[in-house]
Amino acid sequence: MSEAKMMRPPMEVQYREELEALASQDTARKPIGWKLSPQAVRTFILGSKKPIPYGDGEITIQKKYYGNDALIERCIVTLAGNRGLMLVGEPGTAKSMLSELLSAAISGVSTNTIQGTAGTTEDMIKYSWNYAMLLDRGPVKEALVPSPLYVGMEKGILTRFEEITRTPAQIQDSLISVLSDKVLNVPELGDGGLLFAKQGFNVIGTANTRDKGVNEMSSALKRRFNFETVLPVREVALEKQIIIQEVEKLTKENQIEMTVDESAAEVLATTYHELREGTSSMGHQIDRPAAVMSTAEAVSVFYQTMMSAYYYGDSRISMDAMVQNLVGAVAKENGDDLPKVRSYFQTVIRDKSAKEGGIWSAYYEAKKYLG
Repeated sequence: MSEAKMMRPPMEVQYREELEALASQDTARKPIGWKLSPQAVRTFILGSKKPIPYGDGEITIQKKYYGNDALIERCIVTLAGNRGLMLVGEPGTAKSMLSELLSAAISGVSTNTIQGTAGTTEDMIKYSWNYAMLLDRGPVKEALVPSPLYVGMEKGILTRFEEITRTPAQIQDSLISVLSDKVLNVPELGDGGLLFAKQGFNVIGTANTRDKGVNEMSSALKRRFNFETVLPVREVALEKQIIIQEVEKLTKENQIEMTVDESAAEVLATTYHELREGTSSMGHQIDRPAAVMSTAEAVSVFYQTMMSAYYYGDSRISMDAMVQNLVGAVAKENGDDLPKVRSYFQTVIRDKSAKEGGIWSAYYEAKKYLG
């Protein structure tokens, strides 16, 4: 029996060949502790215009982040300095993906991660103890169980802190001294309990703007980070491209032998863009749903629609299934958003159907699933 593949390989595994190719050709200035130079990290995330040598052939570095290229450069420069990086923005704007890409390129590992929740405790961030060994031998180094922050400092690699504002404020503030002094004190170990961070260590945090006020970061902690706002995709064509690229990746990983319908992807990209922006391409003013109308959600809706077609249909995208999956995505946060989507169909999609026909007409007919 063949070994099952990982459902979601970390970035350093998924793009191993690209990282190896970049490292072999990287002659630019490199911060101490980094696997790649800032120039090569930028190329890894934003892609290369031309193939680069790799082994006996060549490889083209894929573009992985679609948005503001200058933001990527600022993030890389921040991490090369002494301040942490905080990525903020609406849910589904690829903040986590960007932090993973940065970690994979800079440290060679993207899995040294703290997942912030209401139940996150300080020992989940710094360290805990093997209590059986602690009782047997006392507080010795061997009994210490390192958590992601400790690992990052000890190895000189990046620590990712996801959803930091979901974590209680007093737990967040345990980062302040570490980010300021780059020293972690383990008082139980006495004089040998000071861990000095190796060069290469830093922290990348992410926070959703919709969580503002849940556990607001203190001003002292904010001062230890450079903040970068990751904005939603602003162009329909780009959003369509991202949907197609991500869904193609998912179908390949899951051996779904089905071609992505570009017309259907454009319909969904247009829908998400217009509902998010509150204005249609035809000049309609739209009542925006409160639900997260992110590109990540659009990818999920489209992939679910493809799965329905592959397993239950004739491998052709159904607009009926598309609308049903759209309803599920919108209604899961707030059922009051469905009337707004119905209004969108009864005005914008109706007019597109009359003007464009074809797939837009099928999409309009599927409005019956909006309830």
